[in-house]
Amino acid sequence: MAHLLSTSCTINVSSGCKPYYIPLNQGSRAFPTSFTLQATKSPFGRLVSDGEKPQNFFTVHATTLPISKEAPAQPSSGSHQTFNEPSKPQRVMVIGGDGYCGWATALHLSNKGYEVAIVDSLVRRLFDHQLGIESLTPIASIHNRLRCWKSLTGKTIELHIGDICDFEFLSETFKSFEPDAVVHFGEQRSAPYSMIDRSRAVFTQNNNVIGTLNVLFAIKEFREQCHLVKLGTMGEYGTPNIDIEEGYITITHNGRTDTLPYPKQASSFYHLSKVHDSNNIAFTCKAWGIRATDLNQGVVYGVKTDETEMHEELCNRLDYDGVFGTALNRFCVQAAVGHPLTVYGKGGQTRGYLDIRDTVQCVELAIANPAQSGEFRVFNQFTEQFSVNELAALVKKAGEKLGLNVESISVPNPRVEAEEHYYNAKHTKLIELGLEPHLLSDSLLDSLLNFAIKFKDRVDTKQIMPSVSWRKMGVKPRTITA
Repeated sequence: MAHLLSTSCTINVSSGCKPYYIPLNQGSRAFPTSFTLQATKSPFGRLVSDGEKPQNFFTVHATTLPISKEAPAQPSSGSHQTFNEPSKPQRVMVIGGDGYCGWATALHLSNKGYEVAIVDSLVRRLFDHQLGIESLTPIASIHNRLRCWKSLTGKTIELHIGDICDFEFLSETFKSFEPDAVVHFGEQRSAPYSMIDRSRAVFTQNNNVIGTLNVLFAIKEFREQCHLVKLGTMGEYGTPNIDIEEGYITITHNGRTDTLPYPKQASSFYHLSKVHDSNNIAFTCKAWGIRATDLNQGVVYGVKTDETEMHEELCNRLDYDGVFGTALNRFCVQAAVGHPLTVYGKGGQTRGYLDIRDTVQCVELAIANPAQSGEFRVFNQFTEQFSVNELAALVKKAGEKLGLNVESISVPNPRVEAEEHYYNAKHTKLIELGLEPHLLSDSLLDSLLNFAIKFKDRVDTKQIMPSVSWRKMGVKPRTITA
Protein backbone atom coordinates (compact mmCIF):
# COMPACT_ATOMS: atom_id res chain seq x y z
CA MET A 1 0.00 0.00 0.00
CA ALA A 2 1.28 3.41 -0.85
CA HIS A 3 2.12 6.26 1.45
CA LEU A 4 -0.36 9.08 1.72
CA LEU A 5 0.24 11.92 -0.72
CA SER A 6 -0.42 14.82 1.61
CA THR A 7 -1.44 17.93 -0.30
CA SER A 8 -1.68 21.24 1.49
CA CYS A 9 -4.06 23.46 -0.41
CA THR A 10 -5.81 26.70 0.40
CA ILE A 11 -8.67 27.53 -1.93
CA ASN A 12 -10.53 30.78 -1.48
CA VAL A 13 -13.37 31.67 -3.84
CA SER A 14 -13.03 35.42 -4.17
CA SER A 15 -15.99 37.73 -3.77
CA GLY A 16 -15.77 38.62 -7.43
CA CYS A 17 -16.28 35.06 -8.56
CA LYS A 18 -19.63 34.08 -9.94
CA PRO A 19 -21.12 30.66 -9.29
CA TYR A 20 -22.35 28.08 -11.71
CA TYR A 21 -25.26 25.72 -11.69
CA ILE A 22 -25.15 22.12 -12.86
CA PRO A 23 -28.48 20.70 -14.05
CA LEU A 24 -29.30 17.33 -12.49
CA ASN A 25 -29.09 15.56 -15.85
CA GLN A 26 -25.55 16.69 -16.59
CA GLY A 27 -22.32 15.08 -15.49
CA SER A 28 -19.27 16.70 -13.96
CA ARG A 29 -17.19 18.99 -16.09
CA ALA A 30 -13.95 20.85 -15.73
CA PHE A 31 -13.95 24.37 -14.36
CA PRO A 32 -11.24 26.90 -15.16
CA THR A 33 -9.04 27.81 -12.24
CA SER A 34 -5.78 29.63 -11.70
CA PHE A 35 -3.08 28.00 -9.58
CA THR A 36 0.13 29.02 -7.88
CA LEU A 37 2.18 26.08 -6.62
CA GLN A 38 4.87 26.09 -4.00
CA ALA A 39 6.61 22.96 -2.73
CA THR A 40 6.80 22.48 1.02
CA LYS A 41 7.34 19.68 3.51
CA SER A 42 4.83 17.60 5.42
CA PRO A 43 5.34 15.33 8.41
CA PHE A 44 2.13 13.40 7.61
CA GLY A 45 2.80 9.89 8.88
CA ARG A 46 2.61 6.70 6.88
CA LEU A 47 -0.60 4.73 6.70
CA VAL A 48 1.25 1.52 5.90
CA SER A 49 5.00 1.06 5.57
CA ASP A 50 5.86 -0.36 2.17
CA GLY A 51 9.34 1.00 1.66
CA GLU A 52 8.33 3.92 -0.55
CA LYS A 53 9.91 7.31 -0.07
CA PRO A 54 7.66 10.01 1.36
CA GLN A 55 6.56 12.61 -1.17
CA ASN A 56 6.59 16.37 -0.91
CA PHE A 57 3.28 18.15 -1.02
CA PHE A 58 2.25 21.42 -2.57
CA THR A 59 0.52 24.51 -1.38
CA VAL A 60 -2.07 25.48 -3.97
CA HIS A 61 -3.89 28.80 -4.00
CA ALA A 62 -6.77 28.65 -6.47
CA THR A 63 -9.42 31.13 -7.53
CA THR A 64 -12.38 30.09 -9.65
CA LEU A 65 -13.11 32.18 -12.72
CA PRO A 66 -16.55 33.72 -13.44
CA ILE A 67 -19.05 31.33 -14.94
CA SER A 68 -22.59 32.64 -14.50
CA LYS A 69 -24.70 35.10 -12.55
CA GLU A 70 -24.27 35.52 -8.83
CA ALA A 71 -26.82 33.71 -6.67
CA PRO A 72 -28.69 35.80 -4.13
CA ALA A 73 -27.26 35.76 -0.63
CA GLN A 74 -29.44 34.39 2.15
CA PRO A 75 -30.04 36.13 5.46
CA SER A 76 -27.48 35.42 8.14
CA SER A 77 -28.27 33.98 11.58
CA GLY A 78 -24.86 32.77 12.76
CA SER A 79 -23.63 36.16 13.86
CA HIS A 80 -22.56 37.94 17.00
CA GLN A 81 -22.88 41.66 17.66
CA THR A 82 -21.43 44.13 20.12
CA PHE A 83 -23.13 47.33 21.34
CA ASN A 84 -23.54 49.95 18.55
CA GLU A 85 -21.63 47.73 16.10
CA PRO A 86 -22.99 46.01 13.00
CA SER A 87 -23.63 42.29 13.14
CA LYS A 88 -20.53 40.22 12.37
CA PRO A 89 -20.87 36.56 11.36
CA GLN A 90 -19.01 34.08 13.52
CA ARG A 91 -16.14 32.36 11.76
CA VAL A 92 -16.19 28.58 12.20
CA MET A 93 -13.42 26.27 11.09
CA VAL A 94 -14.68 22.74 10.41
CA ILE A 95 -11.76 20.32 10.53
CA GLY A 96 -12.67 17.13 8.67
CA GLY A 97 -15.34 18.97 6.71
CA ASP A 98 -15.21 16.56 3.75
CA GLY A 99 -16.29 13.58 5.89
CA TYR A 100 -19.67 12.11 6.77
CA CYS A 101 -20.53 14.32 9.75
CA GLY A 102 -18.22 17.19 8.81
CA TRP A 103 -19.71 17.81 5.36
CA ALA A 104 -23.28 17.94 6.66
CA THR A 105 -22.17 20.25 9.49
CA ALA A 106 -20.24 22.63 7.25
CA LEU A 107 -23.23 23.10 4.95
CA HIS A 108 -25.64 23.51 7.86
CA LEU A 109 -23.52 26.19 9.53
CA SER A 110 -22.99 28.04 6.26
CA ASN A 111 -26.72 27.96 5.62
CA LYS A 112 -27.32 29.40 9.09
CA GLY A 113 -25.13 32.41 8.33
CA TYR A 114 -21.78 31.41 9.81
CA GLU A 115 -18.61 32.08 7.84
CA VAL A 116 -17.22 28.59 7.34
CA ALA A 117 -13.84 27.19 6.36
CA ILE A 118 -13.26 23.49 5.76
CA VAL A 119 -9.87 22.06 6.72
CA ASP A 120 -9.31 18.51 5.48
CA SER A 121 -6.48 16.30 4.22
CA LEU A 122 -8.99 14.27 2.12
CA VAL A 123 -7.48 11.13 3.64
CA ARG A 124 -10.93 9.56 4.12
CA ARG A 125 -11.22 9.28 0.34
CA LEU A 126 -7.80 7.61 0.28
CA PHE A 127 -9.00 4.98 2.76
CA ASP A 128 -11.67 3.94 0.24
CA HIS A 129 -9.04 3.46 -2.47
CA GLN A 130 -6.76 1.51 -0.14
CA LEU A 131 -9.45 -0.84 1.12
CA GLY A 132 -11.27 -1.26 -2.20
CA ILE A 133 -14.52 0.17 -0.86
CA GLU A 134 -16.71 3.12 -1.75
CA SER A 135 -19.70 5.02 -0.49
CA LEU A 136 -23.15 3.69 -1.36
CA THR A 137 -23.85 7.16 -2.71
CA PRO A 138 -21.70 8.69 -5.46
CA ILE A 139 -19.98 11.71 -3.92
CA ALA A 140 -18.58 14.65 -5.87
CA SER A 141 -15.09 16.02 -5.34
CA ILE A 142 -14.80 18.56 -2.53
CA HIS A 143 -14.08 21.28 -5.08
CA ASN A 144 -17.25 20.55 -7.07
CA ARG A 145 -19.25 20.28 -3.86
CA LEU A 146 -18.23 23.76 -2.78
CA ARG A 147 -18.73 25.27 -6.23
CA CYS A 148 -22.23 23.78 -6.30
CA TRP A 149 -22.97 25.19 -2.84
CA LYS A 150 -21.79 28.63 -3.96
CA SER A 151 -23.95 28.51 -7.08
CA LEU A 152 -27.08 27.50 -5.17
CA THR A 153 -26.80 29.78 -2.15
CA GLY A 154 -24.34 32.54 -2.98
CA LYS A 155 -22.37 31.47 0.09
CA THR A 156 -18.65 30.78 0.01
CA ILE A 157 -17.05 28.06 2.11
CA GLU A 158 -13.27 28.39 2.23
CA LEU A 159 -11.26 25.23 1.62
CA HIS A 160 -7.85 24.50 3.15
CA ILE A 161 -6.47 21.11 2.12
CA GLY A 162 -3.73 19.84 4.38
CA ASP A 163 -2.78 17.73 7.36
CA ILE A 164 -3.35 19.19 10.82
CA CYS A 165 -0.48 17.01 12.07
CA ASP A 166 1.65 19.51 10.12
CA PHE A 167 1.70 22.41 12.59
CA GLU A 168 3.11 24.84 10.01
CA PHE A 169 0.10 24.24 7.76
CA LEU A 170 -2.33 24.49 10.67
CA SER A 171 -0.69 27.69 11.95
CA GLU A 172 -1.01 29.41 8.60
CA THR A 173 -4.62 28.30 8.33
CA PHE A 174 -5.44 29.70 11.78
CA LYS A 175 -3.73 33.00 11.03
CA SER A 176 -5.46 33.26 7.67
CA PHE A 177 -9.02 32.38 8.71
CA GLU A 178 -9.00 33.58 12.37
CA PRO A 179 -11.77 31.27 13.64
CA ASP A 180 -14.11 32.13 16.51
CA ALA A 181 -14.90 28.43 16.88
CA VAL A 182 -13.26 25.21 15.69
CA VAL A 183 -15.37 22.12 15.10
CA HIS A 184 -12.99 19.18 15.14
CA PHE A 185 -14.14 16.11 13.18
CA GLY A 186 -10.70 15.60 11.65
CA GLU A 187 -9.82 12.17 13.01
CA GLN A 188 -9.68 8.59 11.79
CA ARG A 189 -13.13 7.58 13.03
CA SER A 190 -13.35 3.80 12.60
CA ALA A 191 -12.70 1.30 15.39
CA PRO A 192 -12.29 -1.59 12.89
CA TYR A 193 -9.80 0.43 10.82
CA SER A 194 -7.68 0.97 13.92
CA MET A 195 -7.68 -2.80 14.54
CA ILE A 196 -6.63 -3.99 11.05
CA ASP A 197 -2.91 -4.15 11.90
CA ARG A 198 -0.14 -2.40 13.80
CA SER A 199 0.39 0.28 11.17
CA ARG A 200 -3.29 1.31 11.18
CA ALA A 201 -3.32 1.39 14.99
CA VAL A 202 -0.22 3.62 15.02
CA PHE A 203 -1.63 5.85 12.29
CA THR A 204 -4.94 6.23 14.14
CA GLN A 205 -3.36 7.28 17.41
CA ASN A 206 -0.74 9.51 15.80
CA ASN A 207 -3.26 11.21 13.51
CA ASN A 208 -5.92 11.69 16.18
CA VAL A 209 -3.84 12.56 19.26
CA ILE A 210 -1.14 14.67 17.58
CA GLY A 211 -3.69 16.40 15.37
CA THR A 212 -5.77 17.42 18.38
CA LEU A 213 -2.65 18.53 20.27
CA ASN A 214 -1.75 20.76 17.33
CA VAL A 215 -5.24 22.28 17.36
CA LEU A 216 -4.88 23.04 21.07
CA PHE A 217 -1.51 24.70 20.54
CA ALA A 218 -2.87 26.70 17.60
CA ILE A 219 -5.73 28.02 19.72
CA LYS A 220 -3.32 28.95 22.51
CA GLU A 221 -0.89 30.75 20.20
CA PHE A 222 -3.18 32.41 17.68
CA ARG A 223 -6.85 32.51 18.84
CA GLU A 224 -6.94 32.19 22.63
CA GLN A 225 -10.67 33.02 22.85
CA CYS A 226 -11.59 30.47 20.16
CA HIS A 227 -14.08 27.84 21.31
CA LEU A 228 -13.13 24.23 20.54
CA VAL A 229 -16.06 21.93 19.78
CA LYS A 230 -14.51 18.47 19.71
CA LEU A 231 -16.30 15.34 18.49
CA GLY A 232 -15.68 12.61 21.01
CA THR A 233 -17.51 9.31 21.29
CA MET A 234 -19.79 7.52 23.72
CA GLY A 235 -17.41 4.59 23.23
CA GLU A 236 -15.00 6.25 25.64
CA TYR A 237 -17.23 5.13 28.52
CA GLY A 238 -17.51 1.48 27.58
CA THR A 239 -20.45 -0.42 29.08
CA PRO A 240 -20.24 0.00 32.88
CA ASN A 241 -22.77 -1.62 35.17
CA ILE A 242 -23.86 1.81 36.44
CA ASP A 243 -25.51 4.81 34.78
CA ILE A 244 -23.27 6.82 32.47
CA GLU A 245 -23.20 10.49 33.41
CA GLU A 246 -22.31 13.39 31.12
CA GLY A 247 -18.58 13.57 31.53
CA TYR A 248 -18.35 13.75 35.33
CA ILE A 249 -19.47 11.67 38.31
CA THR A 250 -19.74 12.65 41.96
CA ILE A 251 -18.23 10.00 44.23
CA THR A 252 -18.18 9.60 48.00
CA HIS A 253 -15.29 7.42 49.15
CA ASN A 254 -14.17 6.84 52.75
CA GLY A 255 -16.25 9.77 53.93
CA ARG A 256 -14.95 12.25 51.32
CA THR A 257 -16.82 13.49 48.23
CA ASP A 258 -15.50 14.77 44.94
CA THR A 259 -16.69 15.28 41.36
CA LEU A 260 -14.32 13.51 38.97
CA PRO A 261 -14.12 12.69 35.27
CA TYR A 262 -16.27 9.67 34.50
CA PRO A 263 -14.14 6.48 34.22
CA LYS A 264 -13.20 5.48 30.68
CA GLN A 265 -13.18 1.91 29.32
CA ALA A 266 -12.18 2.19 25.67
CA SER A 267 -12.57 -0.91 23.49
CA SER A 268 -10.27 -0.24 20.49
CA PHE A 269 -7.19 1.76 19.58
CA TYR A 270 -9.56 4.28 17.99
CA HIS A 271 -11.57 4.68 21.19
CA LEU A 272 -8.35 4.95 23.18
CA SER A 273 -7.25 7.85 20.96
CA LYS A 274 -10.46 9.63 21.87
CA VAL A 275 -9.79 9.09 25.58
CA HIS A 276 -6.30 10.58 25.14
CA ASP A 277 -7.87 13.56 23.32
CA SER A 278 -10.30 14.18 26.16
CA ASN A 279 -7.52 14.12 28.74
CA ASN A 280 -5.36 16.50 26.71
CA ILE A 281 -8.22 18.92 26.19
CA ALA A 282 -9.21 18.85 29.86
CA PHE A 283 -5.62 19.56 30.87
CA THR A 284 -5.21 22.52 28.50
CA CYS A 285 -8.49 24.02 29.67
CA LYS A 286 -7.10 23.95 33.20
CA ALA A 287 -3.56 25.04 32.32
CA TRP A 288 -4.14 27.53 29.49
CA GLY A 289 -7.73 28.65 29.95
CA ILE A 290 -8.92 27.09 26.70
CA ARG A 291 -12.69 26.88 26.31
CA ALA A 292 -13.86 23.50 25.02
CA THR A 293 -16.94 21.35 24.54
CA ASP A 294 -16.46 17.59 24.13
CA LEU A 295 -19.42 16.07 22.29
CA ASN A 296 -19.46 12.37 23.13
CA GLN A 297 -21.44 11.27 20.12
CA GLY A 298 -23.37 8.05 19.75
CA VAL A 299 -23.77 6.04 16.56
CA VAL A 300 -24.96 8.25 13.69
CA TYR A 301 -27.41 7.08 11.04
CA GLY A 302 -29.03 8.60 7.97
CA VAL A 303 -27.69 10.56 5.05
CA LYS A 304 -30.07 13.43 4.30
CA THR A 305 -30.07 16.93 5.73
CA ASP A 306 -31.88 19.99 4.41
CA GLU A 307 -28.68 21.19 2.77
CA THR A 308 -27.44 17.92 1.22
CA GLU A 309 -30.90 17.47 -0.33
CA MET A 310 -30.55 20.68 -2.35
CA HIS A 311 -28.54 19.12 -5.21
CA GLU A 312 -27.09 15.73 -6.09
CA GLU A 313 -23.55 17.13 -5.99
CA LEU A 314 -24.09 17.99 -2.31
CA CYS A 315 -25.04 14.40 -1.46
CA ASN A 316 -23.31 12.97 1.60
CA ARG A 317 -21.46 9.68 1.75
CA LEU A 318 -23.12 6.55 3.19
CA ASP A 319 -20.84 3.71 4.31
CA TYR A 320 -22.18 0.16 4.52
CA ASP A 321 -18.97 -1.91 4.64
CA GLY A 322 -17.64 -3.76 7.67
CA VAL A 323 -14.91 -1.19 8.36
CA PHE A 324 -16.63 2.21 8.20
CA GLY A 325 -20.34 1.37 8.08
CA THR A 326 -22.40 1.92 11.24
CA ALA A 327 -25.05 -0.55 12.40
CA LEU A 328 -28.33 0.96 11.18
CA ASN A 329 -26.90 2.19 7.87
CA ARG A 330 -25.40 -1.26 7.27
CA PHE A 331 -28.64 -3.04 8.09
CA CYS A 332 -30.70 -0.88 5.70
CA VAL A 333 -28.29 -1.55 2.83
CA GLN A 334 -28.21 -5.27 3.62
CA ALA A 335 -32.02 -5.37 3.58
CA ALA A 336 -32.12 -3.51 0.26
CA VAL A 337 -29.93 -6.08 -1.50
CA GLY A 338 -31.44 -9.15 0.15
CA HIS A 339 -28.46 -9.94 2.38
CA PRO A 340 -29.25 -11.23 5.90
CA LEU A 341 -28.72 -8.60 8.58
CA THR A 342 -25.36 -9.30 10.24
CA VAL A 343 -25.89 -9.31 14.00
CA TYR A 344 -22.59 -9.65 15.85
CA GLY A 345 -22.74 -12.36 18.50
CA LYS A 346 -25.77 -12.32 20.78
CA GLY A 347 -26.89 -8.87 19.59
CA GLY A 348 -27.49 -7.40 23.03
CA GLN A 349 -24.87 -4.68 22.52
CA THR A 350 -26.68 -1.44 23.36
CA ARG A 351 -25.57 2.02 22.32
CA GLY A 352 -26.88 5.56 21.91
CA TYR A 353 -27.98 6.56 18.39
CA LEU A 354 -28.86 9.78 16.60
CA ASP A 355 -29.96 11.04 13.21
CA ILE A 356 -27.32 13.00 11.27
CA ARG A 357 -29.76 15.94 11.27
CA ASP A 358 -29.35 15.99 15.04
CA THR A 359 -25.56 15.88 14.75
CA VAL A 360 -25.54 19.20 12.89
CA GLN A 361 -28.11 20.65 15.28
CA CYS A 362 -26.04 19.68 18.33
CA VAL A 363 -22.88 21.24 16.92
CA GLU A 364 -24.71 24.48 16.19
CA LEU A 365 -26.12 24.57 19.72
CA ALA A 366 -22.64 24.07 21.18
CA ILE A 367 -21.25 26.93 19.09
CA ALA A 368 -24.13 29.27 19.93
CA ASN A 369 -23.72 28.52 23.66
CA PRO A 370 -19.93 28.41 24.11
CA ALA A 371 -18.00 27.15 27.09
CA GLN A 372 -16.41 29.70 29.40
CA SER A 373 -12.69 30.35 29.43
CA GLY A 374 -11.01 27.41 31.19
CA GLU A 375 -14.18 25.29 31.09
CA PHE A 376 -14.15 21.73 29.76
CA ARG A 377 -17.76 20.73 29.09
CA VAL A 378 -18.89 17.24 28.18
CA PHE A 379 -22.22 16.59 26.46
CA ASN A 380 -23.46 13.10 25.63
CA GLN A 381 -24.72 13.50 22.06
CA PHE A 382 -27.39 10.96 21.21
CA THR A 383 -31.18 10.81 21.29
CA GLU A 384 -32.19 7.15 21.76
CA GLN A 385 -30.75 3.82 22.90
CA PHE A 386 -31.11 0.56 20.98
CA SER A 387 -29.58 -2.89 21.10
CA VAL A 388 -28.37 -4.44 17.86
CA ASN A 389 -31.22 -6.95 18.03
CA GLU A 390 -33.75 -4.12 18.42
CA LEU A 391 -32.35 -2.35 15.36
CA ALA A 392 -32.51 -5.55 13.32
CA ALA A 393 -36.15 -6.06 14.32
CA LEU A 394 -37.04 -2.49 13.33
CA VAL A 395 -35.37 -2.85 9.92
CA LYS A 396 -37.05 -6.22 9.35
CA LYS A 397 -40.48 -4.72 10.10
CA ALA A 398 -39.91 -1.66 7.92
CA GLY A 399 -38.49 -3.77 5.09
CA GLU A 400 -41.47 -6.12 5.05
CA LYS A 401 -43.77 -3.11 4.58
CA LEU A 402 -41.81 -2.33 1.42
CA GLY A 403 -42.08 -5.91 0.18
CA LEU A 404 -38.55 -6.91 1.16
CA ASN A 405 -37.77 -10.34 2.58
CA VAL A 406 -35.54 -9.40 5.51
CA GLU A 407 -33.83 -12.01 7.64
CA SER A 408 -31.08 -11.68 10.25
CA ILE A 409 -28.22 -13.99 11.17
CA SER A 410 -25.82 -14.14 14.07
CA VAL A 411 -22.20 -13.94 12.95
CA PRO A 412 -19.13 -14.46 15.14
CA ASN A 413 -18.39 -11.18 16.89
CA PRO A 414 -15.12 -9.75 15.52
CA ARG A 415 -14.87 -7.37 18.48
CA VAL A 416 -13.96 -7.86 22.13
CA GLU A 417 -17.03 -6.52 23.92
CA ALA A 418 -19.88 -7.49 26.22
CA GLU A 419 -22.78 -8.82 24.15
CA GLU A 420 -25.34 -8.55 26.96
CA HIS A 421 -25.03 -5.72 29.47
CA TYR A 422 -26.65 -2.90 31.39
CA TYR A 423 -26.67 0.45 29.57
CA ASN A 424 -28.27 3.69 30.69
CA ALA A 425 -26.53 6.88 29.57
CA LYS A 426 -27.67 10.38 30.51
CA HIS A 427 -28.16 12.89 27.68
CA THR A 428 -29.98 15.96 28.98
CA LYS A 429 -27.60 18.88 28.45
CA LEU A 430 -28.18 19.33 24.72
CA ILE A 431 -31.94 18.95 25.22
CA GLU A 432 -31.72 21.77 27.76
CA LEU A 433 -29.93 23.92 25.18
CA GLY A 434 -32.81 23.40 22.74
CA LEU A 435 -32.13 20.18 20.79
CA GLU A 436 -35.28 18.99 19.03
CA PRO A 437 -34.54 15.33 18.24
CA HIS A 438 -35.48 13.46 15.08
CA LEU A 439 -36.38 10.11 16.60
CA LEU A 440 -36.20 6.83 14.71
CA SER A 441 -39.71 6.58 13.28
CA ASP A 442 -41.25 4.21 10.73
CA SER A 443 -41.25 6.98 8.14
CA LEU A 444 -37.55 7.67 8.69
CA LEU A 445 -36.71 3.99 8.33
CA ASP A 446 -38.81 3.84 5.16
CA SER A 447 -36.89 6.81 3.79
CA LEU A 448 -33.50 5.28 4.61
CA LEU A 449 -34.50 1.92 3.12
CA ASN A 450 -35.81 3.55 -0.06
CA PHE A 451 -32.57 5.49 -0.32
CA ALA A 452 -30.61 2.25 -0.04
CA ILE A 453 -32.85 0.61 -2.67
CA LYS A 454 -32.23 3.53 -5.03
CA PHE A 455 -28.47 2.92 -4.96
CA LYS A 456 -28.45 -0.86 -4.44
CA ASP A 457 -26.70 -1.45 -7.78
CA ARG A 458 -23.63 0.22 -6.24
CA VAL A 459 -23.42 -2.28 -3.39
CA ASP A 460 -20.42 -4.62 -3.34
CA THR A 461 -21.73 -7.56 -1.34
CA LYS A 462 -18.17 -8.77 -0.68
CA GLN A 463 -17.72 -5.78 1.62
CA ILE A 464 -20.70 -6.58 3.87
CA MET A 465 -19.29 -9.26 6.17
CA PRO A 466 -16.83 -8.18 8.88
CA SER A 467 -13.20 -8.86 7.97
CA VAL A 468 -11.31 -7.27 10.88
CA SER A 469 -10.76 -9.29 14.06
CA TRP A 470 -9.79 -7.63 17.36
CA ARG A 471 -7.99 -10.78 18.52
CA LYS A 472 -6.21 -11.67 15.28
CA MET A 473 -4.65 -8.30 14.40
CA GLY A 474 -0.88 -8.43 14.16
CA VAL A 475 2.33 -6.62 13.36
CA LYS A 476 2.50 -7.53 9.68
CA PRO A 477 0.82 -4.92 7.46
CA ARG A 478 -2.40 -6.40 6.16
CA THR A 479 -3.61 -5.82 2.63
CA ILE A 480 -7.38 -5.84 2.28
CA THR A 481 -8.22 -7.57 -0.99
CA ALA A 482 -11.33 -6.97 -3.06
